[in-house]
Parts: sequence; structure tokens; C-alpha cells
Amino acid sequence: MSERERPPVLGAAYQVATRVFAVTIIGFGLAMVVVTLARGGGPLATGMLFGLLFVGIGAGRLYISLRPPGGGR
Repeated sequence: MSERERPPVLGAAYQVATRVFAVTIIGFGLAMVVVTLARGGGPLATGMLFGLLFVGIGAGRLYISLRPPGGGR
């Protein structure tokens, strides 16, 4: 089922779920960074790297979901 064939209610629910999931991923990433720093981890600690990776992935997903359809063309 393509984007055009999807009922409007399902499309809106999908958009909301995608944005909530993205914010949740960002939250997990920030929590990993905070816990790593609180436990004395440095800038190259595994928790710091994975936390920043999660924040980046979540932010990218949120950015893509907030763009207008068609990429603004």
C-alpha cells in the first residue's frame, strides 16, 4: 500500500508514531550520555559514543519526519 492509498487516519497515526519514536530514541541517547558522564566516562567511552549515535539517529529521523512531503520541491 503506497502513501497515496493509505487512509488519512493511518497516515497521521504513522507520522505521530514516527515522531514519538524519534523523541524516545533521543531521550535514550541523552540518558546514556548523562549516565556515562556521571560514572566518570570520558569522551571516547562506549556509553558516550553510543549515546551520541542514538541522539544523531533520533534527530535525523525526527528531521526527516518533519520535512514536507516531496522534500520541499
